[in-house]
Amino acid sequence: MARITRKELKADKFALEVEHTVTFFEEHQRDIVRYGGIALGVVALVIGYMWYAGHQSTVREEALARAISVQEAPVGPPTPGVNMNFPTQEAKAQAASKAFSDVQSQYPSKMEGLIAAYYLASINADQGKLAEAEKGFKDVADRADAKYASLAKLSLAQIYFADGRDSQGETVLREMIAKPTVFVSSEQATITLARYLSAKKPAEARKLLDPLRAVPGSVGQVALSLYSELPLQ
Repeated sequence: MARITRKELKADKFALEVEHTVTFFEEHQRDIVRYGGIALGVVALVIGYMWYAGHQSTVREEALARAISVQEAPVGPPTPGVNMNFPTQEAKAQAASKAFSDVQSQYPSKMEGLIAAYYLASINADQGKLAEAEKGFKDVADRADAKYASLAKLSLAQIYFADGRDSQGETVLREMIAKPTVFVSSEQATITLARYLSAKKPAEARKLLDPLRAVPGSVGQVALSLYSELPLQ
């Protein structure tokens, strides 16, 4: 998934991008560790910036923005015109974790603190610390508003499937299908569930995907692609 920079983000574009972007995680821990942080980090980046850009500047929002800047910083040799970069991904992850931890500890009950908690959970997932990631996502799911909680629940479902807790993951995704938000649409939750059910319950996956195949745009394209990959009965 391509990185999204703050310069490219527009508040009006945000909901549309989240509505039509479908993120998938393979059904085992190795791949969620490999790909998880990339997808979750991009989503979290958009969320954090939308909150920051859409409100009058405050100390909390500025602190969150500084932490996001660390998360966005490039890895590699110094680049002219770039104020911050890190020699390795590990160094960047450590700095980002520290920055978001500071925001979370300073504002634990505020939205900025919950966004920071989401970032931290995403970083933990990328590093293979799934137990810590699960704890963080649960905290956001329990305490954030419905929009942000839905993203945390989507991440939780992916961890459940990656960890072999298929029934828990399916329950969470079906609840999200029934109660979509602007950040996680019913179509996104449906396609995610179908992806995970495709190997063990292909008939159910086919049932979920069938009505989505005619939906215009990326949703229909992904549904068609997954539908074609289902095993024949």
